[in-house]
Amino acid sequence: MKNILFAASECVPFIKTGGLADVCGALPKEFNKEEWDVRVVLPNYSCIPEKWRNQFEYVIHFYMKAGPYIPEKYVGVLQYKHQGITYYFIDNQEYFNSFLPYGNIREDIEKFIFFDKAVLSMLPLINFRPDLIHCHDWQTGFLPVYLKTEFAGSDFFRGIKSIMTIHNLKFQGVWDVKTIQGLSGLPAQLFVPDKLEFNKGANMLKGGLVYADYITTVSDTYALEIQSEYYGEGLNGLMYARRLDMQGIVNGIDYEVYNPDTDPKIYAHYNKEDFRKKKGKNKQCIQEELGLEVDKKRFMIGLISRLTDQKGLDLVECVIEQIVDEFTQLVVIGTGDSKYENLFRHYAWKYPNRVSANICYSDDLAHKLYAAADAFLMPSRFEPCGLTQMISFRYGTVPIVRETGGLKDTVQSFNEYENTGDGFSFTNYNAHEMLGTINYAKKIFFEQKRNWNMMVERGMNNDYSWHVSTGRYEGLYRYLLGEV
Repeated sequence: MKNILFAASECVPFIKTGGLADVCGALPKEFNKEEWDVRVVLPNYSCIPEKWRNQFEYVIHFYMKAGPYIPEKYVGVLQYKHQGITYYFIDNQEYFNSFLPYGNIREDIEKFIFFDKAVLSMLPLINFRPDLIHCHDWQTGFLPVYLKTEFAGSDFFRGIKSIMTIHNLKFQGVWDVKTIQGLSGLPAQLFVPDKLEFNKGANMLKGGLVYADYITTVSDTYALEIQSEYYGEGLNGLMYARRLDMQGIVNGIDYEVYNPDTDPKIYAHYNKEDFRKKKGKNKQCIQEELGLEVDKKRFMIGLISRLTDQKGLDLVECVIEQIVDEFTQLVVIGTGDSKYENLFRHYAWKYPNRVSANICYSDDLAHKLYAAADAFLMPSRFEPCGLTQMISFRYGTVPIVRETGGLKDTVQSFNEYENTGDGFSFTNYNAHEMLGTINYAKKIFFEQKRNWNMMVERGMNNDYSWHVSTGRYEGLYRYLLGEV
């Protein structure tokens, strides 16, 4: 039996702000339990819903100091078994009593340094020795650092491997050297340019990327992109230097949660055999619910996103008048920058029959929109993996994407002459190129319905379940554990 520990700052079903939580919730369940014992460790945030927290069981507690700025502090360890997976929760009221998992970056850096050291410190006490620790994003960046430095002398930790997975290179956990050294207790010789130092500050993610035995990111294209200056967020030199110890593995989605044939959240069930007759019912019902004009012939575009520049919304802002013509409806779900929240609110006020702005995150409404929309728009500036396009395929909704990162790896652009492809894509980060692609999608939808439906069917036949990605992770784990 091989022991794997996932360390992450969020995980479905306990706490979620983005795709990282979906990965850490879905991937551990996919491994063959006869060969792999995969467990997950998270902070015990007070904002985890009571229905879960009430079931957590106390395991042990101890006291731990990190650096001079973090003196002896209480560390509680709780555990809970869910769907065959053991979850551990690191408990400390001072750090994890909050309405949201993240807040002020200085405080976040302190609490995640504490978390990283606490994870390693608890392992000998709970009688679980992982062969490999799989770390996710900057919040767990100091785990590989501690493993190879402060904890390296102990027999218990000797030989434990680590993987660092980058879900989004933009977020790195950067602060000044003096503070991070004071919080972590790591020696001064680590705060140099080829280790933790970054633009005269200290960088938690960089620490993980330097010290981990292997690096993965969430698509093949993104693994190449981050070696370039445009996408590298200042770490492109390091990513290039470690390119032989790095690969992209596309995320999957949970095919039980996202299944239009059984999904309890949508209005009408359908599958790839009967979507031509039944999918349209979902559109009419959501039009009614959101106060849009009820007309199944309208071209409905869905957009579920954090409302930020990264997601390409400046392109949408530039040409939104042309997108929402009299034949088109746009339904937006998400929160983010106030300028984009207000942009969509304004157009929902100006064109109440055509635009619905839902400035919130509602999982129920999201499922309904996946089932109702004809197309999904993802014009991202960069997109490490993206899950929305995979969910869209599952629901027979055609993605319109910019060719970057995981979007480029998963969406094959429609070719009407060969009748191939499962979506529409554009290359340059340009509003009018995006608009041209949206207009081309409308043309196929209105004038070549048979081709459109065949494209929908190809999308629904794609397999972006976790099954495929899990095989690649298993191969990587075996390689690192010397079994290949």
